[in-house]
Amino acid sequence: MTDVDNTTRYFNRELSVLDFQARVLALAENPDVPLLERAKFVAIVSGNLDEFFQVRVAGLKEQVLAGVAATSPDGMTPEAQLDAIRRKVVPLMEQRDKVFMKEILPELEEHGIRLADYSQLAGDDRKELDEIFESQIYPVLTPLAVDPAHPFPYISNLSLNLAVLTADPTDGDVQFARVKVPPILPRFIVLADGERFVPLEQVIAHHVERLFPGRRVVAHHAFRVTRNADLAIEEEEAEDLLDAMETVLQMRQRFSRAVHLEIHPDMSPDALELLMRELKLDLDELYISEAPLDLSGLWALHGLNRPDLKDPPWTPTTQARLAKVGPETPDFFEVLRRGDVLVHMPYESFATSAGAFLAQAAADPHVLAIKQTLYRTSMPDDPALGGEESVVRSLIAAAQSGKQVVCLVELKARFDEQANIRWARLLEEAGVHVVYGVMGLKTHSKVSLVVRKEGSELRRYSNVGTGNYNPKTARIYEDLALFTSDPDIGADLSELFNVLTGGGVRTDYRKLLVAPTTLRPGLLRLIEREMELGPEGRLVFKINHLLDTAMIDALYEASEAGVQIDLVVRGICALRPGVPGMSENIRIRSLVGRYLEHSRIYRFGHPGRGATYFLGSADLMPRNLSGRVEALAPVEDPALQERVETVLQVNLADDMLAWHLEPDGTWIKVAVDEGANAHERFQELALDRTRPHG
Repeated sequence: MTDVDNTTRYFNRELSVLDFQARVLALAENPDVPLLERAKFVAIVSGNLDEFFQVRVAGLKEQVLAGVAATSPDGMTPEAQLDAIRRKVVPLMEQRDKVFMKEILPELEEHGIRLADYSQLAGDDRKELDEIFESQIYPVLTPLAVDPAHPFPYISNLSLNLAVLTADPTDGDVQFARVKVPPILPRFIVLADGERFVPLEQVIAHHVERLFPGRRVVAHHAFRVTRNADLAIEEEEAEDLLDAMETVLQMRQRFSRAVHLEIHPDMSPDALELLMRELKLDLDELYISEAPLDLSGLWALHGLNRPDLKDPPWTPTTQARLAKVGPETPDFFEVLRRGDVLVHMPYESFATSAGAFLAQAAADPHVLAIKQTLYRTSMPDDPALGGEESVVRSLIAAAQSGKQVVCLVELKARFDEQANIRWARLLEEAGVHVVYGVMGLKTHSKVSLVVRKEGSELRRYSNVGTGNYNPKTARIYEDLALFTSDPDIGADLSELFNVLTGGGVRTDYRKLLVAPTTLRPGLLRLIEREMELGPEGRLVFKINHLLDTAMIDALYEASEAGVQIDLVVRGICALRPGVPGMSENIRIRSLVGRYLEHSRIYRFGHPGRGATYFLGSADLMPRNLSGRVEALAPVEDPALQERVETVLQVNLADDMLAWHLEPDGTWIKVAVDEGANAHERFQELALDRTRPHG
C-alpha cells in the first residue's frame, strides 16, 4: 500500500460534518428551490449546528479539559480540531445569517410574508401584541435578578434569554437580571393577518418593564446558550436503565457545561462580561449573529399554508404487490409467501407497508409472536396514542390480544430519549415485554419478526430496513425496507432477538451480517473478493457516513488492485478519493435535496454477473461496526436486485442534487448536463409502478 501519512490519508470527521452543513445551506441559497423550503433548510442547518456544538464540540472540549493528548485519525489534537472548527463554523454561520437576512427575507416580503420588527409596528398591531403579551406570555415569565441574595441563575441548554439591566431610580444602582423566553411558547408570534411574524423575544423585551416594578430598564439583550448534551451513563451500575436514563436527562438539563454563547452585536460590554464570567466561557466560545437567534424556529415559517412557496406535495404510492384489489386489502403473509417485497420510502408508503405488516400481524389470530426494535420514535400526542397509525399502537393491540410481543426500545438514541422513555412506559403498561438492548451497545438495527402458525408449522415473516419505524420521518427520509418469508433470514432474526433479550453472543448467522460480530469481517471478505478480481472487481456503496479507518484502508487497497469504486456518501466522509497510487479508482459523491438520503446499500460485483447486494441500518463508522447492534440483509430476488440497482444508478446519474469530493477535500457541485434529479425520478418510478402495463 502507498505510504501516505494520516494527515493526507484521511479527512477530519468534524470538518466533514461542517462541509455537509455547507451543502445543505447551498439549498437555502438556491433560487430554484421554493422559498419556504429555503427557509426550512436554514432551520435544518441551525438545528444541526446546535447538535454539533452539544455533542462534537462539547466532546472535544472535555478531552482538552481532561488533558487528552491522543490525536484523531487524521493526526489532529483536540485543540487543533477546535481551532479548525471555529475557522470553518464562523463563516458558515455568517453565510447562514446572510442568506436568511439578505436573500430569503426580502423575497418573503415580496410574497406578503414579513418578519416584522416590533419597533416598526404601530396602532392595531401593537394593541394586538399587547393583548397577547398580557394574556399568553406575561403569566409564564419569571425574572431572575442577580444580587448578593440571588446568585446567577442556571441557564438551560438551547434556551433563548434576555439579559436585562435595570437601575434603581433613586441611586442609579444597576442590577443584572435574566428573563427566560419560555420554550413552551411559539418562537414567532403570528399577527392577525397570518402573514407577519414577530420574534417572541422582541415582544417580551418591549414589555419587560412590567417584570421589574419600581426599577428602570437600562438595556436588554437577547442571548442563547448551548451546553454539553452528551452525558454518559454507566450501564454496569444502573440496575434500572429506564430510571437511569431519566436521571441522565435531568442531569443534562442541570449540570452540563456551557460550550457556546450566541449574542447580537449590540450587547453591552458589562452584560457580556458578566455572562462570559458566570458561564465560564472563553472568547472562542462566543458567536455574534446579526440574525434572530435560534433560526431553527423557522420551521414555524415553513408551516404556513402557502403551497405556492413549497415543494409540490407528494403522496406516497402503495407498493404494487401490497395494493388493494378492489375493496380488499391483500393478505400481507400470502403476498410474502409468493415472494419478497421491497419498499422505497418516501416514494412508497410506510403506512401500507411496515405499518400494514404490523397491523395485520396484531389482528391475525394465527400470529403467535411479534418481535420489534424501535430506535427513533416520535413523541406520542397523548397517552391514548391518538393521531396517525403507529407501530406502537399495533404492538399494544397485539399484546392485549394475548400474543407474545417483545419490543427492544433503544433508550440511548440521542435527543430521542424522552420520547422513547414514554413509549417504553406505555408498552410495558400494555403487557409488551420491553427490553433495552445489549449492555454497552446501542441497538440501531431496524428489524421486525412475526411468527405465525400455519397448519402444523410455524412460519417466520421478517422485515429488515434502513430506516426507523417512524411514520413521520418515513415521509421525508429516503429509505428501503425488505419484507421476506425467507426461512434463513427468519431464523437469523430469531437468534438475533434472543441475543438482544437474553444477553448471549452469537458469532455466526446464515444470511444476515450483524454487528458487532459478523458485519465487519463479512464486509471485508466481500471487498477482498472483488480485490482478487483486480480491474474486473466492482464496488458501489450508498451510505450516510464513511469514517471507519479499517474499512477506508480496505477500499484503498481495492483501488490499488484496480477495483472501480463508486461511493454515494450523504454526510461525513473521511476517505480521500482520487489520489494517485492510493485511491485513484475511487469516486465519491453526495446527494442533498428535498428528502434526506438515508438508505444504506452495498453492492459487490457487476449487476447481472453474480453481484451481491445488501441493505440495512449500518454505515461504515466505528460505532456502527463495533459499538452498535446493526443488521444487513441480502437482497437475493433478481427482480428486487434490479430495483436496488436502479436506486444506485439513479444516484450515480443525478446532476441536479449531486456534489463530488475532490482529493483536496473540496466538495464541488456536479455540473448540470442532463438535468437529472434523483428525487423527481424516484417519484416518476413510483407512479409508474402503480400503472397497469402490457
